[in-house]
Amino acid sequence: MLSAERESILHVKGVGNARLARLLAVPELARRYYEGSLPAGVAIKSPADTEAFLQSKMRHLGHELFCCLFLDNRHRVLRFDEMFRGTIDGTSVYPREVVKEALAVNAAAVILAHNHPSGVAEPSQADERITRRLKSALELVDIRLLDHLIIGDGRATSLASRGLV
Repeated sequence: MLSAERESILHVKGVGNARLARLLAVPELARRYYEGSLPAGVAIKSPADTEAFLQSKMRHLGHELFCCLFLDNRHRVLRFDEMFRGTIDGTSVYPREVVKEALAVNAAAVILAHNHPSGVAEPSQADERITRRLKSALELVDIRLLDHLIIGDGRATSLASRGLV
């Protein structure tokens, strides 16, 4: 339903404009709730909080989106940036741009995230390669890469938990 076109939902028996508005309000309210769960200046309390926040931002998208959570040395959120937008099956990521933004906000650590519109949260070889490249680039300027989360439909995969960060 999150990705269905308005017109196709309106063709369902018993669904008019008023009911459609209510149906579409539920996921939007959930997204807003989780967006507020990691506001700037708040420390990240757990990997689960981070995962819920990222799920709310990215799981419903029909295109790949590569994002960065920039953190200070106490793991407080400095900024959440949608860095690169791609197509249904890939996006180009430029380590130079990630490092530039991390330095601009004076980040001490970064959590990377991107979604797989297919819904499958398994990392590809390209995901592992870009994680290694970003980790190396960030290390050159003393910024820690804490994790790279791949957001699927209903679950996320942590590359750190798999020993890849």
